[in-house]
Amino acid sequence: MGFLGIITFFPPLLVLMIMIRVKNRVVGEELTFDENYFITYSQDHFVRLQGGSEVQLSLDQASGTCFKSKLEYGSGYFPMKLKLPSRASPGVVTTFYLHSNLDNDTGAHDELDFEFLGTEGPEHILQTNIFANDTGGREQRLRLWFDPTLTFHSYSILWNSHQIVFFVDEIPIRVFKNHTSIGGRYPSQAMVVMGSIWNGEAWASGGKKVDWSQAPFQANYKGFVILGCPFGNRCDSEALEWNSGRQWQLNPRQQELYEDVKRTYVYYDYCSNPTGRELYKECQFE
Repeated sequence: MGFLGIITFFPPLLVLMIMIRVKNRVVGEELTFDENYFITYSQDHFVRLQGGSEVQLSLDQASGTCFKSKLEYGSGYFPMKLKLPSRASPGVVTTFYLHSNLDNDTGAHDELDFEFLGTEGPEHILQTNIFANDTGGREQRLRLWFDPTLTFHSYSILWNSHQIVFFVDEIPIRVFKNHTSIGGRYPSQAMVVMGSIWNGEAWASGGKKVDWSQAPFQANYKGFVILGCPFGNRCDSEALEWNSGRQWQLNPRQQELYEDVKRTYVYYDYCSNPTGRELYKECQFE
């Protein structure tokens, strides 16, 4: 999913577009963690590798750790490469997500989540969730078609005013359309980009406790380019490639791949139960 379209002359955004394109095409994956991110807690559970082009987050009984972006964003395409903890890890949750800035949290937050649920068997579960104005409960779960503990895979979020798309290795696995016109909720606040590893045994493990004899649990991240519009700019402009008309819906090949994922790998969708269909207006379009 390359964002290499023609740059339309748009003076307020021209410098921003040039910076994004130069950073993406020249620096690419070699951009270091510290250029776009910082650690929010537990520095001693965080290690920089490969000169900072890769980092490792650890969880033990004392703590997990978390990082977030230095800037807030109003739209964009947000990629990250992850390799998940390799040991038996029920209850361990590894994340990559967007969140309305916690420093300015009003209690009505927006959030777009990749949540990787630790496992002790051959299946690896990915949960996605969406909060808008503090209303969540929009979980979907799927079984990944590969082992995410063996090597890095790409996980990305496209967010514009028309749709949110979650990608795994450039394959769309979830699409959330903007249905605010019929009373649905859609994320609209400035977002920071975050990653973390933490103890989620209270809800993520089916009642199984974290086996601390396997600690530390370690997740690796790399690919720290952010293709986002810093909040305060004209983040809805179609001059930004992720807002262009061709990003308002999946193309035919993406749609084909998406349908296959839903048919083959998704095993839970909040819209598939009566409560979800009643509570969430977007479910009438599913």
